[in-house]
Amino acid sequence: MATKIIYFTVNGRPEQAEFPVDCPAQDVKDLFRSAAEAGPHDILKLYNPKGNIINISPGLEPNSPNSCYKLEVVAADRNSEPLGTFTSAPWESYCLDLFQNCQQSPSSLVISGAELAGALGFDLSSMEKRLQGLEKKILMEAGETPAVVYEMKKQVDSFREKLESVEHLSWLGLFKDLSEGNLKPSPFYLKRTLRKTREECEHVREKFLQMSSLEVSEEVRQYLKTPTFDNWQWEDAEIMVLLQVMYTDLDFIATFNIEPEVLQQFLFEVYRRYNNIPFHNFKHCFCVTQMMYGLIWLTDLRSKLDAIDLLIMLTSAVCHDLDHTGYNNAYQINARTELALRYNDISPLENHHCAVAFELLEKTENNIFRNLPMDQYKQIREGIIKCILATDMTRHNDILIKFKSILPAFDFTNKDHKDVLMMILIKVSDISNEARPMEVAEPWLDCLLQEFYNQSDVEKLEGLPVTPFMDRDKVTKPSSQTGFIRFVLLPLFIELANLFPCLEQHIIDPVRKALDYYTEMEKALEREKQNRAQSENAAKIKDTTVVTQSTAESHVEVGPEAHTPQTVVGDT
Repeated sequence: MATKIIYFTVNGRPEQAEFPVDCPAQDVKDLFRSAAEAGPHDILKLYNPKGNIINISPGLEPNSPNSCYKLEVVAADRNSEPLGTFTSAPWESYCLDLFQNCQQSPSSLVISGAELAGALGFDLSSMEKRLQGLEKKILMEAGETPAVVYEMKKQVDSFREKLESVEHLSWLGLFKDLSEGNLKPSPFYLKRTLRKTREECEHVREKFLQMSSLEVSEEVRQYLKTPTFDNWQWEDAEIMVLLQVMYTDLDFIATFNIEPEVLQQFLFEVYRRYNNIPFHNFKHCFCVTQMMYGLIWLTDLRSKLDAIDLLIMLTSAVCHDLDHTGYNNAYQINARTELALRYNDISPLENHHCAVAFELLEKTENNIFRNLPMDQYKQIREGIIKCILATDMTRHNDILIKFKSILPAFDFTNKDHKDVLMMILIKVSDISNEARPMEVAEPWLDCLLQEFYNQSDVEKLEGLPVTPFMDRDKVTKPSSQTGFIRFVLLPLFIELANLFPCLEQHIIDPVRKALDYYTEMEKALEREKQNRAQSENAAKIKDTTVVTQSTAESHVEVGPEAHTPQTVVGDT
């Protein structure tokens, strides 16, 4: 049987794990948990040599002793309390009240971690142990566990997970801050400062300017034109160099008289205005721009569209999510944010992205269009606004229907046709992660789900309607993708491939493979869920039987003369 060998360290101690390639996911996790000498409720994190968090699963890439992964226990099960103390305080009621208030009225829960500890007098691990003790006591006395105890257990488990994993609940003092100490933060970690600090920006700027004059190899230039490009191996300063290469290799520098130092300043300001959020960040900006760049080359658009159209598309991709804060339009509108009020609930985010883009371009030192005549600038501004507004998914069906209607007689010289094509191209680029190799695409899905979960947590805390596809209690990784790929991605990509048949192999085939991958994952999760439910039911029946027997035995008395067992009926 084929096996994998994984080398890693735990607290500086070298270890190696060997398991079959088809080993169940839970067995792999248990193997690493054992190596870390961790308890069943401890949280494990595995980092690759770059410091990025990776999933502990059978899909781990084999490595060598020179490229060890790092395994850490980041939240330990500590301060255990004896089981017999659960009657000392009405903690069950307090916990459930706290949980319900968290969902309904967060303003009433302005409480520090210390106050919480004082009020409750235990940690979450203790809470779980007390629940177990309560359950055993009820079993002994009643012979079966009431449904209310199972429901309480379920709610406590859910509450515990949120307290430990959601930063927006950090005011409770239980969030594990990965940015402190010696632990390296996950790439999906939402930093404490939404906007980049001055020190962070200046450090990246200095590196970018040092690299900007270096010659990028022909191999990298060709790789940059492909949908298989891996963004994860490039730092922010290097990404700015690659964006500069795109403007250069499309001849924009010469055609539109863009001074290199102005382009560099523009790219730096763009970098600075993308925020520290899990998904809609500067790397996402780069991925969308890189896919747009690749599509331009793959479809030979240089021979079909004017250079100014290509400049509009590339710059739109660069600017399309400027100053995104990680909460979508539905949240903006429901929460009545400043953006929603300013733009009258009409594409508040996309309007804001446009406004920030032209706010940057208003400054002469950033304005890459400053040497163009006014009529060309107006054409570029109109085109960028159309493209960025097209990324609002509420307009998806309208744009796709219009594109399908003009496809049979598409004319590259018709301005209306070109405008719709440009909107389709930026839409495809914006949601193109699943067209990339799985090792590039899947981490992006983890980032997106983290951002979704953050929003739904805030919606619950603020009493707003919860966006269904963002609810961490209802959405899984595969369920979030199968429907999206089947009903949004493929119909859009297929229509573009009808105009450019060469895209079939480049973007449609990978998306079909991604759909198969997540469909199988969804089936596996469903099987695992069913098996777990069966095991829990079997364990429940077994526990009830054991306790009933134990109760009966505890009421058996021995006769004073004959020493024969005599059964006494106990209260049940």
